[in-house]
Amino acid sequence: MTRFDVAIVGGGLAGCSAALHARLKGASVILLERGRCGGQASGVNYGGVRQQGRHPAELPLACRSRQIWGRLAELVGTDCEFTATGHLKLARNDADMQSLLAYRDIARDYGIDLEILSAADLQCRYPYLGDGYCGASLCAADGQANPRLAAPAFARKAQELGVTVREHCELEHAEKVADGFQLTIKGETEQLTACRLINTAGAWGARVARWFGDEVDEQVMAPNMCVTEPVAPLIGPNLGICGGSIYLRQTKNGSVVFGAGLGVADADRLWARPLADVSMEAARGAIAMVPQLANVLVVRTWTGIEGRMPDGLPVLGESRKAQGLFHAFGFSGHGFQLGPAVGAVLSELCLDGSSTTPIDGLSLGRFGLAGALVSAPST
Repeated sequence: MTRFDVAIVGGGLAGCSAALHARLKGASVILLERGRCGGQASGVNYGGVRQQGRHPAELPLACRSRQIWGRLAELVGTDCEFTATGHLKLARNDADMQSLLAYRDIARDYGIDLEILSAADLQCRYPYLGDGYCGASLCAADGQANPRLAAPAFARKAQELGVTVREHCELEHAEKVADGFQLTIKGETEQLTACRLINTAGAWGARVARWFGDEVDEQVMAPNMCVTEPVAPLIGPNLGICGGSIYLRQTKNGSVVFGAGLGVADADRLWARPLADVSMEAARGAIAMVPQLANVLVVRTWTGIEGRMPDGLPVLGESRKAQGLFHAFGFSGHGFQLGPAVGAVLSELCLDGSSTTPIDGLSLGRFGLAGALVSAPST
């Protein structure tokens, strides 16, 4: 029977980061991934590296993660195409502008600088924008990266340092035993044991949690994504709108990635599809935001399977029922930027017993024993 200090279930960005950071602390680590590392939500998302607009409960984590994104090449050997392009959040009316002003004060408490722009500023700096915006908030430190590259880069580096990375390896069951956790791999007779277990199983995270009595309602979502043919450089910062809806960015090679709405997904069948009518509506939204995109060809649409929590915030922290079990799942469509820091925090909780990054508002404890949200964290 093979034994490890830490076993990690799920090879998304958070899980791969946890594996690397735990190994950097000297732990023996095994990472189990049913498919390929980064093959689910971590690899099929928008690719935004955004602090702006996050719930205050996520901001300490987002700030720490932004620091890691800035030194990614040093940490994993590649920058994963991370670029600090900035993030521009557009206001459609006076109420939106008031919300941006209020959020600027919140962000300042976390060391995040936001610049409030008027309609005249927008017209001067970003003449490619459509009409109808009365202002915006710019976070110059935010940016974008290639989600296809990030989780595999963390996994490769972890493996180089001695982590056992097992892809196409499905965890059938895990249970708490006297000296840690016993893991059963589907189709294998030999069992693994680990002193500690990290659950970063994404849209299947609540199922793993349920094995240990941690009940929480995790639903499935499938963000509908599109990408265009490459065009000449046009769009500077990532673009978003108060209240959500369309989001848009241009990559280094000129392609424009945009998304809005949801496709369909079935977590049991490992199946997800974008929807044509949703993609068409997203394209109309992209053109309204940047009219020069009107004659640009969309070359691909896609979606993936992501976990969503009732309050839109992830679960992060130790199990309420099983000592030595740590959860990080339910990122609700905005976990990509957080992933590197989530892994670092998990390694600290797991091996040091605490983390310097506050995560109280993300605890499983915000849900009652029956798994229902007791009270939404305050904004």
